[in-house]
Amino acid sequence: MRKFPFVTIDVFTSRPLEGNPVAVFTDARGLSDVEMQDIARETRLSETTFIIPRDDATERTGGVTVRIFTIAEELPFAGHPTLGTAYVIANARMTNQVALDLKVGKIPVLFEATPEGLFGKMTQRDPEFGQIHDAREVAAATGIGVDAIEPSLPIQTVSTGFAFAIVPLKSLNTLNQLRPDTDKIYPYLQRTDAAHFFFVTRDTGGQAGLRARMMFYGGEDPATGSASGCTAAWMVRYGVAKPDERVMILQGVEMKRPSRIFVCASLEGNRVHNVRVGGYCAEVIRGELTIP
Repeated sequence: MRKFPFVTIDVFTSRPLEGNPVAVFTDARGLSDVEMQDIARETRLSETTFIIPRDDATERTGGVTVRIFTIAEELPFAGHPTLGTAYVIANARMTNQVALDLKVGKIPVLFEATPEGLFGKMTQRDPEFGQIHDAREVAAATGIGVDAIEPSLPIQTVSTGFAFAIVPLKSLNTLNQLRPDTDKIYPYLQRTDAAHFFFVTRDTGGQAGLRARMMFYGGEDPATGSASGCTAAWMVRYGVAKPDERVMILQGVEMKRPSRIFVCASLEGNRVHNVRVGGYCAEVIRGELTIP
């Protein structure tokens, strides 16, 4: 029997049992692609990551190889698994700088000790701005009244490695009451350049800069780091946030998994770049998987 140690991390929170959990397998050498996918189905978490250690010289140059799986597929990039996996590596190697070698390329993560715990900040790939969506079509696909969508801001697809359509809503009440029908949403999205909708509102009752929700097949995500990076770029491009202004996105409240995601992005001329997404992490479980 083969044994593979793992740790679960709650990401974008300093308190266990909040935020978004990820299972991190700390040495996945010897696992096949099929086995990694099977293990991800076994954990039943939104993402499971697999660290594949290499020699020190290679990792200093190219980063630590990490693969990210959902229960259904491998992803080229995802935000909370990146931060949570980097947190595990930083603690194990007693370093404050970690670079992950992902399918989208090298993603650096910098950690800083604070009174609340270790705060990690990843720099995502520069954003790509895609399709601007018609509000009436989005309203029809999501079941949201078109008058509930903020008219002064565009619904636009943005990607920093994974594409989201950012949907600005007028009120927190609308965000709280979202009950989108995925049978309508995904046929619409399949005709576009976006993989998912990311719903946001500036109506937060003073709790944060933005409140957010992200639904997908089978459930809801308590914290979406990749979408938050896209949102940081979108905010700076359209004047919702100033260049390099740090904004807190609060997500997961409706699921009783509150997640605090801190984002900012730079602007040079018309080019948005240097997208940074940060937050705290909390270790929850350590264990060992045994398979033939």
